[in-house]
Amino acid sequence: MLRLARSLLERTTSGLARHRSSALKTLAIGFLQRDEGSKNGNRKQEEGFVCHFSGSASSPSLSIWRRKKEMGKEGLIIVKELKRLMSNAIKLDRFVQSHVSRLLKSDLFAVLAELQRQDQVFLSMKIYDVVRKEIWYRPDMFFYRDMLMMLARNRKVDEAKRVWVDLRREEVLFDQHTYGDIIRSFLDSGLPSEAMELYEEMRQSPDPPISLPYRVILKGLIPYPELRERVKEDFLDLFPDMIVYDPPEDLFDNSEIDKREQR
Repeated sequence: MLRLARSLLERTTSGLARHRSSALKTLAIGFLQRDEGSKNGNRKQEEGFVCHFSGSASSPSLSIWRRKKEMGKEGLIIVKELKRLMSNAIKLDRFVQSHVSRLLKSDLFAVLAELQRQDQVFLSMKIYDVVRKEIWYRPDMFFYRDMLMMLARNRKVDEAKRVWVDLRREEVLFDQHTYGDIIRSFLDSGLPSEAMELYEEMRQSPDPPISLPYRVILKGLIPYPELRERVKEDFLDLFPDMIVYDPPEDLFDNSEIDKREQR
C-alpha cells in the first residue's frame, strides 16, 4: 500500500513537472515572438525616421514654416497687446523685449502667421526682426515666401526690397514654384515692375525651369499684354512642344479700362 501511494505521488509530481515545463516553454516562446515583433517595429520606425529626414532643408515636409501654426492663449494675448501698443513706439519696443522675445518657438511662429493673416505689415516686420535674431533661427525659403507675399498683397515695395536684400545676404534660394507664387502676388496687386524684377531673378536661378510657374505668371500678366508677350517668348523657347492659349483680344482692352477706373 505504501509503495502504491509512493508510485502514485511520483507519477503526479512528474506530470505536474511536465505540465509546468510545457507552460513555461509556451510562455517563453510568446515572449520571444513579442520581443522579435517589437524589434521589427522599432526597425521600421527607425527606417521611417531616416527616410523622413533625408530630404533637403527646404523640403516642404521638413520646413518648420510649413507646419500648421496653432494659436495658443498666450499667443492671442500677445497679438492683442501688440496691436494695442502699435501707436506707442517706446511701449511697443519694451513689450517686444519683455514678452515677445520670451515666447516659445511655436508660439512665435503662430504670432507672426496671425499678423500676416491680418495684414499687419508694421507688426509683422517687427516680429520678422525678432525671429531673425533668435539663436535657433535658420534661413528658410518658406519664411521669406510668406513675408514677401504678405508685403506684395499690401503693396509695400520698400519693405519687400528690404526682405529681398536679407534673403540674398543669407543665400536663400527659391524653387520655381515659389518664384511663380510670389511673382503672381505682385502682379495681382498691380505691381508689374517689381514682378518682372523677380522674374529676371527666376530666369537666372540655378533651379531647372518647369512649365507650371510660367503658366501661373502668364495668367497674372493678362492685364499687361506687352510683358506677357515677353514671358510667352521665353516660355516657348524653354518648352517648344507646349502651347500657350491666349485670351480674346478684347479682354486686354477691358482689363486696361478696369485698371484705369481703379486708379
